[in-house]
Amino acid sequence: MDFQLTEKEEAFRDEVRAFLDENLPEGASRTPELMQAWTRKVREKRWVGFSWPREVGGGGGSIMEQVILKDEMARRKAPALGSCFMGLAWVGPAIIQYGTEEQKQKYIPDILDGKYQWCTGYSEPDSGSDLASLKCRAERVGDEYVVNGQKIWTSIAMWSKMMILLVRTDASVASKHDGITCLLVEMDTPGIEVRPIKNMSGGAMFAEVFFDDVRVPVENRLGAEGEGWRVTISALASERSSIAEVHGLVRKIEEVKELAKGTVRGGRRMSDDPGIRRRIAQAETRIEAMRLNGMRFLTKQLRGEPLGAETSINKLHRAELEVGLGELALEILGSAGTLMGGEEPTVDGGSWARFSLNWPEVVIGGGTPNIQRNIIAERILGLPKD
Repeated sequence: MDFQLTEKEEAFRDEVRAFLDENLPEGASRTPELMQAWTRKVREKRWVGFSWPREVGGGGGSIMEQVILKDEMARRKAPALGSCFMGLAWVGPAIIQYGTEEQKQKYIPDILDGKYQWCTGYSEPDSGSDLASLKCRAERVGDEYVVNGQKIWTSIAMWSKMMILLVRTDASVASKHDGITCLLVEMDTPGIEVRPIKNMSGGAMFAEVFFDDVRVPVENRLGAEGEGWRVTISALASERSSIAEVHGLVRKIEEVKELAKGTVRGGRRMSDDPGIRRRIAQAETRIEAMRLNGMRFLTKQLRGEPLGAETSINKLHRAELEVGLGELALEILGSAGTLMGGEEPTVDGGSWARFSLNWPEVVIGGGTPNIQRNIIAERILGLPKD
């Protein structure tokens, strides 16, 4: 791995740093007005959708420039580049690759401008780890598809305007990966019911979504009928980057260290407890492993090689760190770690208790740890399918 930057890349990094020095809203000063100004400025620089083609409104940036941009933003704890997370992560790339010109003109500008949110209609009650076995069906009737079925664990469905939806349009095919079609669905279409699913901390990021004779125009199909699996795999591949996540985990472990230094139990600072120190060291080692794996993934991308099952390694690391860091924080705090209210003896307003309970949103999304272990075992280690 040789990551010596070219003269052009060094100049781009300097440009990003100068922009952050001049425009980054700091801490408590991030008022709605300043955030709107920030969003407008990064959009004007085409840093939202930076790697997308310029002809669709993106920045046309190289892979390495995108890494530089994300890296510098993460180091400075800058706000997200764009507010439509799912649209930028995988819906937009799928539309760019498989969409019609009309679809690109209709959806891409709104995704870049963050005008509304997208949600993902993939998982079903009996089709989570084995997504290709999905049963939500769509029958073509004239110029429309009539959709019936259910989706579950649909993030932010409650306040999304659009959904990228996988349906089965042909159940007679020999392979379950065939006969699946991808549709772009407006969430206010008659026949759609959204039921939020509360998490352990009382919030609700996931939902069940029910479809009862929902009519979707054929012009809202993404890609050819029966090729939805190909569209989905391509879209999810655009999500496989973990280098920026490492910065977030580094910040979190630093917060855990400060928590340990400031917490005294039994007359001893928790940062002096050998067991706590060992677990912090283990977490830091796993984070460093994620960073090095991310560098390997980047090397493959720079060589034009596709990323495959190896990205499950970092997904597994991330999941176990999300759970483990929350548990470690509660162990440091002891009984005070169970409190989420704002009164004494609550620590940090109960944020650590909420953090320890909010992990499903990160851990379940994109495949559970057991799914990642199966992928690693079968596709990397060559072990027999369980």
